[in-house]
Amino acid sequence: MSTTIVRTRSHWYLESSQGATPVDTRAATTAELLGDVDAIRAARAATDWTPVSELQLVSPVTAPCRVVAQMVNFASHARESNIDPDRVSATFFRKSSGSISGPYDDIVKPAHVRLLDYEVEIGIVFGAAVPVGTTVTTENLPDYAAGLIVTNDVSARDVQLPKTQFYESKSYPGFTPIGPRLVLLDRSEWAQFHRLRLQLWVNGERRQNGVVGDDMLVEPIRALRELGRFQRLDRGDVLLTGTPGGTALSAPPKPVEMLGALLPPHLKWQIFFRKQAANPRYLRDGDIVEARIATDDGALDLGRQRNRVRHSR
Repeated sequence: MSTTIVRTRSHWYLESSQGATPVDTRAATTAELLGDVDAIRAARAATDWTPVSELQLVSPVTAPCRVVAQMVNFASHARESNIDPDRVSATFFRKSSGSISGPYDDIVKPAHVRLLDYEVEIGIVFGAAVPVGTTVTTENLPDYAAGLIVTNDVSARDVQLPKTQFYESKSYPGFTPIGPRLVLLDRSEWAQFHRLRLQLWVNGERRQNGVVGDDMLVEPIRALRELGRFQRLDRGDVLLTGTPGGTALSAPPKPVEMLGALLPPHLKWQIFFRKQAANPRYLRDGDIVEARIATDDGALDLGRQRNRVRHSR
């Protein structure tokens, strides 16, 4: 049975249907908490519960840590990006852990960014080191991966695209809201991963809606085999596993893209961003972004985050 962890600035809590109870631990980081298995187990026997609504929750993943993300990993997102899903392979980029924020914190758009986008993603949190050369299998995945979280891979598209600069465009402070829950899975529950539905709303309008088993292209076992060739992961690190279709970014039709390739780069991007600026789906000042990940029957529920967009002045 899964164990749900939430966090305030001063305490870790175990959450259940009865509420939340403190975990008696000295852990200051996610890595330390995941190493304090006895404290987590002891909290299950608690009789003192606090309503979760009374807690000021922050991200259950602490920085510094590695934040690794997969590119174009859902068929629906590939198609809207004019990419053939059959040609997608495991491709990764890094985000700064300084971008991590809480599930209810503001998403602050830097003054120079014009095109602010959203991407709901499942995050896998690791409970043990995965050295380079490790072969991850269905059987041993639970030995390395501790649990799952809701994440939003916020992106500054007008920084990302001209320079193909993923690290900068996705690493501004607050560009990775995480939480509210860190759901630690038992071995059998990893089989439910494919049933998770990812949803994201902007001002109550559902923009993204996809189920892992129907849409994800490179699932965690294969992704970790590829990543394990060159990237070490440690306890407390996070892998973001991609987003379904429905993001604000709209790729031009193929014929237009081919014509654009004939233009000088500065002119091509000038035309592209002029058209994107007219797209009302990009995030605006005051927008409310909500993201939820759960199975349809609620057997696994990673929770729902709610963030307000705020433009820096």
